[in-house]
Amino acid sequence: MRTPAALPALAVVLALEACSLSPRYQRPSVPTPPPSYKEAGEWKVAAPADSTSRGRWWTMFNDQALDDLETQVSEANQSLRAALARLEQARAETRSVHAGSFPTLTAEASATRQRTSLNAPTYAPGRPTTGNVFIAEGVLGYELDLFGRVRNTVAGARASEQASAGDVAALDLSVHAELASDYFTLRGLDLQQQLLDRTVADYAKALQLTENLYRGGAAAIADVQQAQAQLETARTQAEDTRLRRAQTEHAIAVLIGREASDFALPPRAEGAELPVPEVAPGLPSQLLERRPDVAAAERRVVAANAAIGVARAAYFPVFTLAGAAGQESTRASSWMRAPSRLWSIGPQGLLTIFDAGAHAAQSAAAHAAYDEQVANYRATVLVAYQDVEDNLAALRQLERESVSQAAAVTATQGALEQANLRYKGGIVSYLEVVSTENAALSARLTAVDIGIRRTNAAVLLVKALGGDWHNPPH
Repeated sequence: MRTPAALPALAVVLALEACSLSPRYQRPSVPTPPPSYKEAGEWKVAAPADSTSRGRWWTMFNDQALDDLETQVSEANQSLRAALARLEQARAETRSVHAGSFPTLTAEASATRQRTSLNAPTYAPGRPTTGNVFIAEGVLGYELDLFGRVRNTVAGARASEQASAGDVAALDLSVHAELASDYFTLRGLDLQQQLLDRTVADYAKALQLTENLYRGGAAAIADVQQAQAQLETARTQAEDTRLRRAQTEHAIAVLIGREASDFALPPRAEGAELPVPEVAPGLPSQLLERRPDVAAAERRVVAANAAIGVARAAYFPVFTLAGAAGQESTRASSWMRAPSRLWSIGPQGLLTIFDAGAHAAQSAAAHAAYDEQVANYRATVLVAYQDVEDNLAALRQLERESVSQAAAVTATQGALEQANLRYKGGIVSYLEVVSTENAALSARLTAVDIGIRRTNAAVLLVKALGGDWHNPPH
């Protein structure tokens, strides 16, 4: 008849075990996303790689050298390795706190020789003051998680682990995008270098011709000086471009885990244009599911919500069930015999009566931390939309700039041809030729720079859209 009487008590314990003091979690609200991106406007974009997995999104640029470099990033980049190590730490922390859901069993054995004080309250006259104590004992302990302290700790650790996974994905996307951006910047500098090298060669020929004309009395010394200044200025630009290319090459080496002194990318052959693939931005509502940094921020809100439950549980008693069994004797010969057995079992409860407001301060800190993570999450969402809009606007505007700049290149080239004819005919001074040549060079360099920015804007748009990452199930 004792078993039925114990059933209600067991039911109460099980019900309390399911109790959790953390607030019921709801994903923080964010502004309702618009039906489409504002900066996309009427600009219709295609998606050549959108029907397949974008795990290797950089392949849409159709550059084998870039593909080869990108494959090295995930394995060799040191920042990614550090992030992966942090993820392993988070996973280990989850396993560690999850172990608190199970009983703990410890074993202890000791052999002690001791002397009892003659003034000890337990000393009996006539008993020996010196003796041995042999103990072998196993202790079992289990916390009855009546108020959800352990469960909320586990839930918080698991959410932090998921946030770390999102951090790794965000960093992986960022590093791959940075490599692609640096690579296309380097290729653009190759184009500028080729242009400047040709210009230096042309200016050197022009200087030689002007010097010959000067020696023949057909040109003034000012023309020679202007040609000399123009040549040296172009040489300065060419050397500065070599410096920028070298530094960009060094940055690529670091991204793929190579020493800068042991890495080189040969210049691209002349005539290779920078690719600008079309990227479909999708719907704004999809962005929250594709951005790993957004998902990581949301998981940190979950962890902070669980921490509130842990802080609230501190107001309530901690109940544990403890048991022990073993052998104890004063002689080694009887240590492991039946009369030396001992055991104990029983519940324990611990409640803090006065803590000078420590628990209240911890609870307030947990609520403030939750508010902080909510604000961080909403800010991350806003930045995500901004990133997409920024790069959609950049692609649209830079496309227009490329058209107008191409027209400027054509116009300055025509003006240069006319200036040369007018100079040879003695109609204008050499200053007009120099001025027109400088304008033509500047227009061509600007056209290449716009090409670099267009390609990098396409890379950054893929990054802003979250690459190939998908929010894992929680």
